[in-house]
Amino acid sequence: MSPTDTEIAEEARALHRTAYVADAHADALLWNRDLRVRHRRGHVDFVRLAEAGVRLQVFTVVSRGFPFIGGFPAFALAHGWPLDAVRSPWTRTLFQIDRMTRACDGGPAVLARRPVDLAVAEREGRLACVLGIEGGHAIEGQVERVGELARQGVAFMGLTHLVPNELGGSSFPFRGRRGLTALGARVLEAMAAHGLAVDVAHASRRLLAALLEQREARVFCSHTGVAALGPRWRNLDDAALRRIADRGGVVGIIFGTPYLGSRRLEAVADHLEHAVRVAGEEAVCLGSDFDGLVPLPAGMRDVTDLWKLTAILLQRGHPRARVERILGLNLRRFLTEVLGELERRSARGDEGGAEPRLDRRRPG
Repeated sequence: MSPTDTEIAEEARALHRTAYVADAHADALLWNRDLRVRHRRGHVDFVRLAEAGVRLQVFTVVSRGFPFIGGFPAFALAHGWPLDAVRSPWTRTLFQIDRMTRACDGGPAVLARRPVDLAVAEREGRLACVLGIEGGHAIEGQVERVGELARQGVAFMGLTHLVPNELGGSSFPFRGRRGLTALGARVLEAMAAHGLAVDVAHASRRLLAALLEQREARVFCSHTGVAALGPRWRNLDDAALRRIADRGGVVGIIFGTPYLGSRRLEAVADHLEHAVRVAGEEAVCLGSDFDGLVPLPAGMRDVTDLWKLTAILLQRGHPRARVERILGLNLRRFLTEVLGELERRSARGDEGGAEPRLDRRRPG
């Protein structure tokens, strides 16, 4: 006899109390909320993440506004950012990193800069927080700042966000003809030298092709839909999904309905399933885009409703082991590798104060 909806819901809720749940993308730092307390607005804070059973949350740093609109300084000031922090993309980046660092200073969360931090957080039942940068314009063309990001514990960076920049092209409509620029190649080399992974979530087609072709830096996608189910401007095609999996990366499936092609929560499961069929069940994870100015599916108010997606996967007959990989084990594996590379490169670079050299033999 098939389990009832109530039984499936109870199984999903129970799984979120025991499984390692992780999410590859949230923009909560934008809103300058105190993440240590529960809020009625927004999608995530440390309290609600704990209620949802999330063990690891990636927080991304955004430093530039929407194409054709801009307005980031006004947005930031309206949300209580200090004037000094709004001055430039770099100061905006440092402000958000500092906010994350302070929020993780004791209490229920750990800023994970090394693999041991992930292990400590898991052992102590605390949330592991990982930092990423959305758009290489954050370093303002100064390649040496990649090293500063590495020292701050930033695990990855996307070369572009919603607009093209001096490093490459963006996938945003009508803005994506540019590929990898000469400066972008230098930044990419510095990222590989320091151990940062590269996020292809907002890369133009030409930039994406160049990033998948290079062999120095680890490649993954923090949040995307699959083009086979919805050829939206930023969704990845099957060839890209396979290439990322072949490189040992993971693909985070977005919850934003404009990229899913539907407002139904089942659409997230559809995209997850397609990605698993194409890339394999060890290369797919959650990439919600919580707090990212995109609507969530009907029935998902915030992260505390994440169990409903798990229930859909269980209802569709996915084995528990596969569900647990998708929910978090795949992302934990990938970020453990990235943070380990950051740690090794840092130790190597600290010897004699030398800048880490790019090992071109590394397969990525």
